[in-house]
Amino acid sequence: MKLALLFPTVSALALAACAAGPDYVASTPSARAAAPFVSAEPAVADAASPAAEQWWRLYNDPVLDGLVQDALAANTDLRVAIARLDRARAALREVRSDRLPSTSVGASTNYGRLPQQQRQPGADVEDWQVDAGLSVAYEVDLFGRVRRNIEAARGDLAATQADTDAVRVAVVAETTRAYADAASAAERLEVAQNVVDLLDQSVTLTGKRFEAGRATRLDVTRIAALRDQRRAAIPPLQADRQAALFRLATLTGRAPQDLPATASARTTIPLVAQPIPVGDGAALLARRPDVRAAERRLAANTARIGVATAALYPRISLGGSIGSTGAGFGDFLGGGPLRWLLGPLISWNFPNQEVARARIAAAEADTRGALASFDGTVLRALQETETALSAYARAIDRQAALTSARDEAATSVRIVRARQREGTVDFLDVLDAERTFADTQADLAAADARITSAQIDLFRALGGGWQAQSGQTAERSNPTHPLG
Repeated sequence: MKLALLFPTVSALALAACAAGPDYVASTPSARAAAPFVSAEPAVADAASPAAEQWWRLYNDPVLDGLVQDALAANTDLRVAIARLDRARAALREVRSDRLPSTSVGASTNYGRLPQQQRQPGADVEDWQVDAGLSVAYEVDLFGRVRRNIEAARGDLAATQADTDAVRVAVVAETTRAYADAASAAERLEVAQNVVDLLDQSVTLTGKRFEAGRATRLDVTRIAALRDQRRAAIPPLQADRQAALFRLATLTGRAPQDLPATASARTTIPLVAQPIPVGDGAALLARRPDVRAAERRLAANTARIGVATAALYPRISLGGSIGSTGAGFGDFLGGGPLRWLLGPLISWNFPNQEVARARIAAAEADTRGALASFDGTVLRALQETETALSAYARAIDRQAALTSARDEAATSVRIVRARQREGTVDFLDVLDAERTFADTQADLAAADARITSAQIDLFRALGGGWQAQSGQTAERSNPTHPLG
């Protein structure tokens, strides 16, 4: 067949061919998964706010903003994830190259003696032998092996991008948490120190009353024991604060001694005062990086069924080569014997196709596993978000109750101290009021810290920073759609 007829015929076959294996079609989320959250409370808003694209900015803390940017630039876990993303991009470029012709150039030279019957008339008995050539091959992708490989590599890349987004969400959340933990420990330290100072005053006052004969030695020792008990709570808080700062240094890619002083300057717990924008289930599934990663891996595994199926059919390549072999450099450069070849190459494992069918079955099993993993990821995303919403609401309720208890305890202390000066109550009543007030102050400081931690848990469960979606995300409506 002439070349003018060969290439149009092959091109027509390629255009008429279809890729082997099932086509992946992403389904839409079910109505129940896309519904509003059952644990939504007044502390959250139904609609996602554009202001929440960088959710940590809702804390309105420039120091935190700078630390998050440092973490995004230098965190070691994120650098590892970005390196994996670069590797996935390189893998996609590699499989894309199968669309192009492959070429190879070879050349060799050697010096020796040829038998007389192989020598050209008049040629030297001993001389250089030079051989060089160019080969070109192109696979005609009639059954979609190359296309399905590229589709799978694209799915892997999108899944790796989503994994990188998940690491980014985790890094931002943990950086914010470490900063908040340090500030919380500082605030709790201040509360604990204030309690100790108040109890010091009570010890002094009780000592004076003992000297005046209006109190007993037992009264003095009891109030002193309570003060020392509260003082013993200070060293663990100091250790917690230092641990949070060391963790913050690691998250931002620094040695502990390199953490800037501004990172430890805050002594009040950061809180988001406004309702947190959460959206609904549909927005959650589109935003969560782990859901996007699971969906893209399902798509990649579906494409690999097509790669395995293509092995059932012939693999056709068009190839050609051109070269020359000459006796000596002069003969070669002067237009020595020229050779060329052109033609198709067909490779087909037939009739024994058991290996190919086994690989198809393995690819289908992998796809069913990816589908189950995707379904599980969707359910866990909903569970984690509902749990975080419920925990946040209950943390707010607990804070409100403890605020009321603290205010009542403060009032009780004032009343008991006034009555003590009047001599109408005994020392046990004073001691009990002081202990209750100290407990409520410490509990309220811990409750404030719990609210910030619950807010961070909620932001993380919601998918973090509302990153741009790097792939389609959907919940399946047909359990067997990837397998056709």
